[in-house]
Amino acid sequence: MSEGQSAEAAVEEQLQTFMQTLTDSETYQEFVEASEALEEDSEASALLQDFQQKQRQMQQGGFDQSLMSELQDLKSEMDANDTIQRHREAQEALVELLQGTNDVISEEIGRQFAQSTGGGCC
Repeated sequence: MSEGQSAEAAVEEQLQTFMQTLTDSETYQEFVEASEALEEDSEASALLQDFQQKQRQMQQGGFDQSLMSELQDLKSEMDANDTIQRHREAQEALVELLQGTNDVISEEIGRQFAQSTGGGCC
């Protein structure tokens, strides 16, 4: 095995260790549990689906005051829903952990390692 192949094998091994450590972490486990709870909560899922549908309608049809009011009402309901809030907080914690990991890697290699494109459920 050449030196390049052995270095790549070492990187792959460390990557596997990192992924296992990440999936074993309390932060990741809470995200998984919160995601499962969200999937099982029909009321929370319906709220999210309604909100996303109204957002699409707004994007496709332009500004509509009644649609905007419906979106605001749904947002308030989502903010009051414990399952959605738990998921949102778990997602934010996981993103923070991964951004911190990215920062450490970027600093170590002297260049930007990864770049977030945003996203999220809510």
